[in-house]
Amino acid sequence: MSTSGGNGVTEKTSAGAAPRIHTSIARDLGVAIVSGQYQPGAVLPGEIEFSAQLKVSRSAYREAVRMLAAKGLVESRTKTGTRVSERSRWNMLDPEVLAWAFVNEPPEPFVRSLFEMRLIVEPAAAALAAVRRTEPQLARMRAALEGMGRHGLGTAEGRRADQEFHSLILLATGNEPLAALSSTITAAVRWTTAFKYRKNAVPRDPLDDHGAVFAAIAAGDAAQARETMTALVSMALEDTSTVLGD
Repeated sequence: MSTSGGNGVTEKTSAGAAPRIHTSIARDLGVAIVSGQYQPGAVLPGEIEFSAQLKVSRSAYREAVRMLAAKGLVESRTKTGTRVSERSRWNMLDPEVLAWAFVNEPPEPFVRSLFEMRLIVEPAAAALAAVRRTEPQLARMRAALEGMGRHGLGTAEGRRADQEFHSLILLATGNEPLAALSSTITAAVRWTTAFKYRKNAVPRDPLDDHGAVFAAIAAGDAAQARETMTALVSMALEDTSTVLGD
């Protein structure tokens, strides 16, 4: 297994280097786990073997394993080593875990499950936002919408504007638990959109769909906001299904 650089990692002694090293190790192990290279129950390489192979310190490897354990991907036991956890224990709401899932081609059921989650959360959030949003929040939504139109979703800037738009809707609900889902929802938006563009298969421009959601929220029409957001997410799922080859 290789690290992000492809040729192994040489650890540096500067104060800022260690976090990058253990984060890189965690990412590579995380990608290997969520892609199925390491199946649930599999034992990861021991810290001595792994450290010698990649020329990194044992402490960097241990810190990477702690990061994965915090996300539910692995569990470490003194006598049995570090094992990959059952998938049901993985924190699939973690934005990094979502990102790792899209490094390679994700399983279709997993992609669909993300859209199911969005269809449960976002239409209700849009309805709440329509009656609770503030004028400054509307102004920021409008700016994000304009950013999407100016840059296009084929660019990193356009996708950031898209994420900002969806995040602002959750914040505009005035509901703290819903707002706390913002990082997960926007990560799902980001990676499914990037996946479509990576495949060079984007059936249509969804800007008008976003504009319809914004118009309903700006008008204070909760029912219309719910309806337009449902349509937006449903059509995004349809577009993604086309990419997946349905």
